[in-house]
Amino acid sequence: MTDKVITKKTLDLLRQLLLTWYQEQGRILPWRQTRDPYAIWISEIMLQQTQVKTVIPYYERWLEKFPTGDYLANSDLQIVLKVWEGLGYYARARNLHKTAQIIYHEYDGIFPQNLDQVVKLPGIGRTTAGGILSAAFNQPVSILDGNVKRVLSRLIALPIPPQKAIQSLWQLSNDLLDPHNPRDFNQGLMDLGATVCLKSKPKCLLCPWRIHCQAYHQGLQNNLPMRETSNPIPHKKIGVAVIYNEAGNILIDRRPEQGLLGGLWEFPGGKIEQDETVEDCIKREILEEIGIEIEVGDHLMSLDHAYTHFKVTLFVHICRYLSGEPTPIECEEIRWVTLDEIDSFPFPKANTKIIEKLKKEFNNP
Repeated sequence: MTDKVITKKTLDLLRQLLLTWYQEQGRILPWRQTRDPYAIWISEIMLQQTQVKTVIPYYERWLEKFPTGDYLANSDLQIVLKVWEGLGYYARARNLHKTAQIIYHEYDGIFPQNLDQVVKLPGIGRTTAGGILSAAFNQPVSILDGNVKRVLSRLIALPIPPQKAIQSLWQLSNDLLDPHNPRDFNQGLMDLGATVCLKSKPKCLLCPWRIHCQAYHQGLQNNLPMRETSNPIPHKKIGVAVIYNEAGNILIDRRPEQGLLGGLWEFPGGKIEQDETVEDCIKREILEEIGIEIEVGDHLMSLDHAYTHFKVTLFVHICRYLSGEPTPIECEEIRWVTLDEIDSFPFPKANTKIIEKLKKEFNNP
């Protein structure tokens, strides 16, 4: 990984510098005002792939709705998904619910303090476990999230992409961790990456580790960490049906529990095949998924939405139910609902934009 070895003296100095900086410059965040492992666990899961400013209002609403792990464990998953609605990566919410039930039934409602037990819980990997155990119990367990990878890669001027040096970076994170104050050290390390050692235009002059940073001394801070080449992101085109019946109700379906957006409700539809029109796609998908015949009407809207590994464009049409008995062939369940009722169901973010458009266009369908 690198020919340079960080001496014990330097490790001690790096710890001292970071802890002093954190005491002076660390962010004041709601989950840092508690030692409750439940509240800290919720924050760690929400912060996976989501920025702090986005998480804070969700975190506060979550704790109002589910104040304890026992309360969460005994709540309905649909309510959990509704509270999570808009935060994305919905597997996180499903895993929170599963883990709360495991802790309730297998650990008498007490969050485990053993690393091996924690990493076996759904949705909790090594970094998340380290964040929880160090923040809640001050245990000397290291972390290696995206911010930390960037900080450590620059500290040693890592000459390869971080993903090709994961074990070495874990070892460095272990070596650096302050054994006496791991809570503040890990929080400080995350803050350093989030506020100073930024992806672009790092604020090196404000960094407590600047004099020890190999990337800074070599003028490579804007070029590191090295990136791996990536393939173009796939782009899917989806036909979506907003189906009305004679009573003016709208048909929605609930996705299978597993997989992307599992357990959420949506307007039915599917991928547009090559050389297929949007209208033909919608008719085919509705027949295959729900077993009914529809008339595809006016175009309501088109919208783009990006996920982690692909992008979609939704082509949404107003449709009229013609015949057949709606059947959940490729979904968990289906319902006819009014626009007033629809807000009580958890929907993916892209679908909520369709709902907003419907309310503007057809406030009294």
